[in-house]
Amino acid sequence: MVAVFRRPRLAAELADRLLHPGVLDEGLRSGLFLSGLRRTGKTTFLLTDLVPELEAQGAVVIYVDLWSDIKVSPATLVYAAVRRLLTDLVTPASTPLARLRRLRGLDLGGMGFRFGFQLEQLGEIGGATLAQALTEVVDQARGDVVLIVDEVQQAITTEEGHQLLLALKAARDAINPRPATPGHFLFLGTGSHRALVGELTARRNQAFTGATSLPYPVLDLEYVRHVLQRLAQEDGAPLPSEPVAWEAFQTLGHRPEEFLRALAQLKFSSRSGLGLEPDQLLPVIAATLRGTAADLELQKVEQLGGLAMAIFERVAREEGPAKGLFSAEAASAYAAVVGREVRVEEIQPVVNELLADNLLMRLGHGLYGVADPLVQEIWRERRG
Repeated sequence: MVAVFRRPRLAAELADRLLHPGVLDEGLRSGLFLSGLRRTGKTTFLLTDLVPELEAQGAVVIYVDLWSDIKVSPATLVYAAVRRLLTDLVTPASTPLARLRRLRGLDLGGMGFRFGFQLEQLGEIGGATLAQALTEVVDQARGDVVLIVDEVQQAITTEEGHQLLLALKAARDAINPRPATPGHFLFLGTGSHRALVGELTARRNQAFTGATSLPYPVLDLEYVRHVLQRLAQEDGAPLPSEPVAWEAFQTLGHRPEEFLRALAQLKFSSRSGLGLEPDQLLPVIAATLRGTAADLELQKVEQLGGLAMAIFERVAREEGPAKGLFSAEAASAYAAVVGREVRVEEIQPVVNELLADNLLMRLGHGLYGVADPLVQEIWRERRG
């Protein structure tokens, strides 16, 4: 079994901000969205740290991963998770929700609580709405209900998913403003597509416009120290110093899998008798792996064609947000790169493809940036 690096302090802080917000955190009850690059440990943190901490603080938690089955509609996955929770309300005392109710001195009674609707009709035409169902959960649990949707950006890829977000907003607005509400409905969305996650709170046509959007807190020096300590206990092989290992972890974009891969290569190289010290080898290995990861992303741009490369380069060379991507001046610049005339109407579909592949991200109206700062950094290095 793989040992998981726990982050209890971060989980306790985030749970406290959600469940017991101070004046400056009251806006989190409108929704909280965390975005971060792939493979930086978001899902692991949610499942091993945040969910247990929320439950320990008395919240009822519903977790849904929209990437668990990409063939199934996001709405279907969320409704199924809510139905399972509602079923827990009426089943014997072995369920987590039943145990929570007993701890609060609430008696389920012989048959448990009966809803005024059929569970199988939840979300169906003529059946109960999410607002009705979640209101029942809050009232019966007499506490907060937290819905965590992982890879939440999938919800806006279909009209059904968009309607789901509107239904969740309706549930929030039906529950939270009540003067005597026994609890609140809290929505936490996380995603690896920073452009789309950002749009969920920035665009006026989205259900959670104005909600809080924050970057996912990546793993830090404490994680690097933890890994080095475990390696030292395993076989006593030569290890890099903590400062060199930390620098390598940052070089690799705070991605734990890439860091462990670099350390594995370091161990193999050390045994091959190259005569170099770990502090000499690890920076070289990390730089190589870093370049390889960026190459995979840049290859995606190349596969989209010359115009995509020209647009990407215009964005990547800017220090801040790039603007004017659709202007006549930009079209002339693209034409000089691709060697043919570029019409202004050609640009938008290509930008949309770059956004869809998580290569660019929309930073505001008419403002764009490279989705992965690591890729932008390497692109600039290679362009001198």
